[in-house]
Amino acid sequence: MAAIDDALLDPEPAPARLRALVESELQRGADELRAKRAGIPDPVVVAIAPGAEGLLAAVPVPATLRADPQEVDERSWLLVAAVAGALVAAGGQPLRAGDLAGHLALAAPGDDAELAALAFDENAERIDRLRVRAVALPAGALDATVRDVREPVGAAHPLKVAAAIAALGGNPADPAASAEHEEAVLAALAPRDHATRPHDDPDPRRRVARRILQRLAGMGKWGGYHTDFSHLARGFHGNDKQLAEEVGERLLAAGILLEKPSVGQRHVFLNPRRAADVYALVDEGIVPDDLNLT
Repeated sequence: MAAIDDALLDPEPAPARLRALVESELQRGADELRAKRAGIPDPVVVAIAPGAEGLLAAVPVPATLRADPQEVDERSWLLVAAVAGALVAAGGQPLRAGDLAGHLALAAPGDDAELAALAFDENAERIDRLRVRAVALPAGALDATVRDVREPVGAAHPLKVAAAIAALGGNPADPAASAEHEEAVLAALAPRDHATRPHDDPDPRRRVARRILQRLAGMGKWGGYHTDFSHLARGFHGNDKQLAEEVGERLLAAGILLEKPSVGQRHVFLNPRRAADVYALVDEGIVPDDLNLT
């Protein structure tokens, strides 16, 4: 039995002891996630408790993920997505993020930690090379250590995408759910106004580039979520379909898209360090100097 389970056998566990045990489990979990197989023999622990901010969950990944999705690898991201989905399923939106001793804390409306823990276990059961479990803590157990709870940075941060997928009844830790709910999530998160609409751009190559980037940004594909290169041509017809593949290669050559090798597939995602260029092209049609669309 883990020390945190032992502490919870006490009808009134000491808050200071629980806080220390949570921080210890977070550090152990962070170390485990660096291993090829994590949570063996002892599962990685996610702690969930009702609090002043609603349902709170402590996750063993860096708190800076709120601003930079590139802070974690794919397996760690799926763990975060499973937590985000569980909080939304058990409580609702909006999903916010904070800091617990340098680790990520997620917050959502609600007060049923047991339900969130069950939802998390279901979401996370198929994450490859990871054994993990959720522990429901008493109300207020995480309040004293969670700080700076705010909205994730960016209109389509992957955390917002995960929350939107969960609100639609999907499991954001299942990559197939992203594709299944893509159109609905895009509609929910896409900016409402553009100075010039990508669909109306008179230049064919620039129009295709803007539509590809708009779709990827709207789905939050900044690394935490990525997509098969062949999916870039989805939604295009006739000559535009081949043009989308050509433009996709140009976006990769310019470093606006980055490539993640996968088994038998090419997966791509938006380069977070080029976010300003992405949004300038999508919103204003401004082509960066290093992107050759001719």
